[in-house]
Amino acid sequence: MTAIICFSISVVFFMAWTYVNGKYSLLFEKSNVSRTSVQKFNEARSILQKSFYEKIDTDKLLEGAIAGMADSLKDPYTVYYNKDQMKAFTNMQRNTEDEYVGVGLPIILDKNGIITVLEPFDDSPAKAAGIKQGDKILKIDGKDITGIRDETLVANMIKGQENTETVLTILRQSENSTFDVRVVRKKIKAKLNIRSEMLENKIGYIKIKMFDENISKNFISQLNALVAQGAAAIIIDVRDNPGGLYNEVVSLADRLLPKGTIVYTEDRQGKKTYQKSDATELNLPVAVLTNGNSASASEILAGAVKDFKKGILIGTKTFGKGLVQSTYSFDDGTGIKVTIARYFTPSGVCIHGQGIKPDIEINLPDKYKDTPVSAIPREDDLQLQKAIQILQGK
Repeated sequence: MTAIICFSISVVFFMAWTYVNGKYSLLFEKSNVSRTSVQKFNEARSILQKSFYEKIDTDKLLEGAIAGMADSLKDPYTVYYNKDQMKAFTNMQRNTEDEYVGVGLPIILDKNGIITVLEPFDDSPAKAAGIKQGDKILKIDGKDITGIRDETLVANMIKGQENTETVLTILRQSENSTFDVRVVRKKIKAKLNIRSEMLENKIGYIKIKMFDENISKNFISQLNALVAQGAAAIIIDVRDNPGGLYNEVVSLADRLLPKGTIVYTEDRQGKKTYQKSDATELNLPVAVLTNGNSASASEILAGAVKDFKKGILIGTKTFGKGLVQSTYSFDDGTGIKVTIARYFTPSGVCIHGQGIKPDIEINLPDKYKDTPVSAIPREDDLQLQKAIQILQGK
């Protein structure tokens, strides 16, 4: 049985809508929504329209209700975008420029949905202003952003015209303090988010800071160069790597792994989609370094290497972000980003909320708790030193 309820469009679970006697109507499956919920919605809407001290724009009420639907799912990656946010998101997705105007501040959404700073770029305004890894951004130019659960939108808010100032309100938990930091925007050259070098005993080291455009191509190029120099083993460092492009990590993992499943996703209906590797693999010992900021694509790589027994994982448990999003646009220029599936490792382990536990768990010294791994002296980097020790034995 289908119920017909006459009220403004704002509630989920509808099957269709009609126009009857000057009113919009929504059709609901009776099993999906209670009459009490519909009545309560109508009563709340009526109270607001009659009693609020200013005139109400009903379209704005509806937009707020739609945003509330997304928020009610308690998924930090399911987000409604207003017109400005959707435009900014679309522009960011299309942006492939080698430089931009900003402050040079990589960010990640922590497990509480708060924007958290990763290692600021070298020679960036953010680093010069004293912003540190682990800082939480609470406001931008006085605007509370704790409800914006999207790194792309926040990054766009920080950008602006060259030589203009932005004020970031920072929470530094290590000092139990909240303060404002004034940062002047400058041109930021896009950094190559990968570097490599040959360590002692012919151990090649590759640091991947983010799985961005062309990272797999650059990885293969640098890996081949290390092999040509006589590398006898490889360390891949994805500590503090928040993730990035799905297709890039799949291509990168394919170079390392033998034939088989790299990763698969599963939606609510149980439909599974697999990403496979071919028979070509790297015939060298491998160690992968991880920590609590290794997220998403980093976890796909770590999980596949572990399940294939292709290498050894060293460090601490990864972040635990294993969800797939898809973005939908509406005719009025707004949009919604929705989590549609979960990632699984080749052996069927769900990444989300669990993370990947390393084969050898080892913590860094307490004094480096909030220090980017790239800034830790090599001799004090116990995770890296452990990887070197193990690979020397192989």
